[in-house]
Amino acid sequence: MIENLAKTITVGTFDGVHIGHKKILNRVVSLAKKNKLTPTVLTLFPHPRMVLQKADDIKLLNTIQERIEILKNCGIEDVIVKEFNKDFANLSAEDYVKKVLVDELNTKQIVIGYDHHFGKNRSANIKDLKRFAEKYDFKVEEISAQDIEDVTVSSTKIRNALNSGKVSIANSYLGYNYFINGEVVKGRGLGRTLDFPTANIQIKETYKLIPADGVYVVKSTFESSIIYGMMNIGTNPTVDGKKRSIEVNFFNFNKDIYGETLRIEFLKWIRSEQKFENLDALKSQLNSDMKTAKNVIKNLNE
Repeated sequence: MIENLAKTITVGTFDGVHIGHKKILNRVVSLAKKNKLTPTVLTLFPHPRMVLQKADDIKLLNTIQERIEILKNCGIEDVIVKEFNKDFANLSAEDYVKKVLVDELNTKQIVIGYDHHFGKNRSANIKDLKRFAEKYDFKVEEISAQDIEDVTVSSTKIRNALNSGKVSIANSYLGYNYFINGEVVKGRGLGRTLDFPTANIQIKETYKLIPADGVYVVKSTFESSIIYGMMNIGTNPTVDGKKRSIEVNFFNFNKDIYGETLRIEFLKWIRSEQKFENLDALKSQLNSDMKTAKNVIKNLNE
């Protein structure tokens, strides 16, 4: 946290930091600049449902580290990640405003949705916030119903699109290519026997949303060079795979990347994962997938 600097702040999960969110973030940045304040986001982690409902099936578009990075790229100078725990959940509305927003964060202006609820059991609303604002000397700018609807609809649509493999649609709502960060680990080595060596990607954060099983066109960066390839997400049913895996075959690339952490961006869905009669049929399909992927890449770069 940037200590003691007066802030223009907004509060939210901001999962995905998509085009709907950016309207709000741009407003925070412009107001902060106008009033010589620090543009700030207060975000909570873990997700409240993970704590209050012990829900372990929640899948988020960003890890918390990814969220911080994207927020800062949007011009937010200070990203405060507040641990959401039972103590935080039990704060009264006024304690939250006084202890967190005012005393801890030095909030002078808050940009917040008309439907914002806060405090224990989410008992307080925007009217209460405006009342506290008068008491503690900060301003409240209310986000319109339409802008809030844009945020809600976009988040839902992005998750639904990714869960259906529709990464092009997801990317259009995000305003950037959906991506994963993961470590390259040793796999079964089957791809090499088919002349399609793959990097097996292991993602540390179990709450990160992985798109639907299937074959995708992807890109990454290694040693400052962009590399393209095709990714398979699934269980490799042709070889009786049991465990879901993420494997990438990079084109025209033969460097040793075991142990490296790569960011891989999803560009386009090619097809669903399927079971083939034998390895020859699988290899033939992989050759066809590679041609399709290279055409996609060529069109993207023209």
